[in-house]
Amino acid sequence: MAGLLSAMQGFCVIGIVILAGYVAARMRIGGSSAQMVLNRFSFFVCSPCLMFAILSKEPIFDIFHSSIVVAFLSAMAVGAIFLVLNRLFFHMGAADATIGALNSLYLNSNNIGLPIATYILGNPALVAPILVMQQALFTPVGLTVLDVATKGEASAREIARQPLHQPMLIASVLGIVVAAVSDRVGRFIVPDFLFDPIDMIGDAAVPMILMAFGMSLHGARPMQSRTDRNATITVTVLKNIVMPLVAFLLAYFLMGFRGPTLYACVVLAALPTGQNVYNYAARYNVGLTFARDGILLSTLTSPIVIALVAVLLG
Repeated sequence: MAGLLSAMQGFCVIGIVILAGYVAARMRIGGSSAQMVLNRFSFFVCSPCLMFAILSKEPIFDIFHSSIVVAFLSAMAVGAIFLVLNRLFFHMGAADATIGALNSLYLNSNNIGLPIATYILGNPALVAPILVMQQALFTPVGLTVLDVATKGEASAREIARQPLHQPMLIASVLGIVVAAVSDRVGRFIVPDFLFDPIDMIGDAAVPMILMAFGMSLHGARPMQSRTDRNATITVTVLKNIVMPLVAFLLAYFLMGFRGPTLYACVVLAALPTGQNVYNYAARYNVGLTFARDGILLSTLTSPIVIALVAVLLG
């Protein structure tokens, strides 16, 4: 119960930072471009530093824990389900459908996942495989589709060069390389005078993303469009209900996990959609309302689902 209370406190902290962004927008602090500036600075500077700082100090075997199989397959399952439902009912274009798929499968593994992994699961390293999976696979694939869809053209050369345009992927790969080399030599190879400023800049990423998200809520009327409303409810159900169920089935029957490992897989699958999805939507100026509403509804309902999982499996 104490762990569950601590996790709920983590949600409260996140809500307060989002509220700060909303209040700043309401008071017109930073002007009309403040939200865009926060999004872009986080995307290109702070978030890559955060990914490098986290992954470079993770034990290499924790980064590639076998639970990544459950996280990958459950995420792929709900993303595919959304794309099928979109084809049948919502008929969104490629860019908006990509945002919908990311809304369904992208976990808030950092600013919510880390507190939950720490306070409920007792091991913050459990989110490391998810961080790697999302940054090394889902993010570059999603951003490549968004890039191609918004430009209206594609070439094999441009698609092959897309990873070079993704600062978070580059930072994640560098972090993994540093973790592997450090594990090999038996000490952390990056000197403090280089790591500390990277870590300091990375600490600003989560507040920036949350406040930019809060700014987007000012003057907005969530769930107004009927099509977007139905799609938003769909991605929330996929993210917060279907994905934990799929994760349980995969972890229990496919991987044979039991006890704390099974519990961890299901709890982490019940995390809400990451605010990064809104960051990506803002970067390409597509699906902004859809991304915002999906993250908001998922974040509001996720604590209920996590509490239920804690009661059933904890």
